[in-house]
Amino acid sequence: MKQRITLKEISKKLNVSISTVSKALSDSPEISDKTKEVIKAFAKEHNYKPNNIALSLKNQKTKNIGIIVPEIVHHFFSSIINGVERYATEKGYNVVVCLSDESFEKEVITAQMLANGSIDGFILSLAKETQEKQDFHHLNEVINQGMPIVMVDRVTDHVDSDKVIIDDTQGAFNAVNYLIEKGAKNIGLITMPDYLSVGRLRTQGYTAALENAGLPVNPDHILKLEALNGGQDEIKEFIEANNFDAVFGVTEYFAVTAMKVAQKLGMRIPEDFSVIGFTDGIISQCASPTLTTVSQHGEDIGRQAATMLINRLENEDKHIPYNTHILKTTLIHRESTK
Repeated sequence: MKQRITLKEISKKLNVSISTVSKALSDSPEISDKTKEVIKAFAKEHNYKPNNIALSLKNQKTKNIGIIVPEIVHHFFSSIINGVERYATEKGYNVVVCLSDESFEKEVITAQMLANGSIDGFILSLAKETQEKQDFHHLNEVINQGMPIVMVDRVTDHVDSDKVIIDDTQGAFNAVNYLIEKGAKNIGLITMPDYLSVGRLRTQGYTAALENAGLPVNPDHILKLEALNGGQDEIKEFIEANNFDAVFGVTEYFAVTAMKVAQKLGMRIPEDFSVIGFTDGIISQCASPTLTTVSQHGEDIGRQAATMLINRLENEDKHIPYNTHILKTTLIHRESTK
């Protein structure tokens, strides 16, 4: 029997992107007829079998749901997985956990792999590269073929689905406002690029808090880092170049790194320099001093996402309006602030 070829192998053989192959096989109008013809012919010759989601869903239920997260070592994403797992188990569902590793290509392949009939629906937090590319065809294709998706945390308005998010803007506003109430006047922000939804929204919260207090918004006091688990040198230069009395980091990693840099520069925390982060993980709790942080309640997000997905799977009405569920954050006060 001839071995099946994969999307990734087709893309390599024809020197085109995974996205182009996927769109061509889905007969997308974005791809030229000539390119479609070449890709479809190659796929047929090499025994590529496209997913037939609609038939699978019509004929059977697997009682399996999937979840795709950018990484698993991050406390926030592991908490979401725990929340999904606990609720799904209560309802008699199994959970398949997959990682995108922040890769668009891997997210496309994983979504299509999960949608081949082995699961009934899945939960997804967008990869960094997917948000950068703003290409969501693979998700819309899955939904159009009858498989439900619930998006969490990193979401997009370009995909019509159920979503579970926190109020990132309000959470950031509360954190920065707390620093202001404790006397901080020169507050730096370490954030992500604007194409990442959570970074953009938390930056908006930071800006709104400063404006609300009548403090100037200085673009030089905002550091946007492409590397979500790096940037130590940039953070060091950022703090050295400015006379900050506080820094708000939109991730736990950014905040703890800023705190370590300040300590090496001889600043006392929190007497000279206060720090607040996002995500109440082990790093926040074990840092010295312990980190004041915005808790995202990851398990609650996971449980809510699993609830919405399973409700949609078990409801005979297939035309239920999509809903976005917004959870509130909580500011956890620790030693890194006054």
